[in-house]
Amino acid sequence: MTTQTIRLLLVDDQDLIREALSALLDIEDDFEVVAAVDRGDKVLDAARAYRPDVALLDVEMPGLDGIAAAAQLTAQLPACRVVILTTFGRPGYLRRAMASGAVGFVVKDAPPEALADAIRRVVRGERVVDPELAAATLTAGDSPFTARERDVLDAVRGGGSVADIAAALFLSEGTVRNYLSAVIAKTGTRNRMEALRMADERGWL
Repeated sequence: MTTQTIRLLLVDDQDLIREALSALLDIEDDFEVVAAVDRGDKVLDAARAYRPDVALLDVEMPGLDGIAAAAQLTAQLPACRVVILTTFGRPGYLRRAMASGAVGFVVKDAPPEALADAIRRVVRGERVVDPELAAATLTAGDSPFTARERDVLDAVRGGGSVADIAAALFLSEGTVRNYLSAVIAKTGTRNRMEALRMADERGWL
């Protein structure tokens, strides 16, 4: 009986990682790496050109992050299954990846056989998630923030002042300070940047 060849698209902005993954996966008799790109905004064009069965996407990349690229891919080429392969095993990334349509989430320090197994399993229609990360995601719980608190904390990313955030969200500076005080209290952190970091890691934004 002939084994079906699984066509793979690799997406990682680090040349060394991308080439090492390609060499590692090409060793498998039933895998063929048909394309490899270094930016998230190249994913859709590469998938349309090469029609992979599985796309392995890193999270943090130029152009478009891997989770946003996964959402594009699953919306426009649903036959291509998406596996997030990342150094950053964070509950927030897992929540966002699953919401984007990814069917697998594997951290880069997993054994090579675990990655190969994950690829074969998603092709069979299964979902595959690193078990330790899945447990951590459940432990992280739901967001404690109100919708407006989330808006204000998300606006902190730009690094602007309270006045900048207030102007962007059409709020008074006093109101922004009150929201920031609330999110700092709810996260038990020391400042707004620590609160933002925790919220990202736990998938609250």
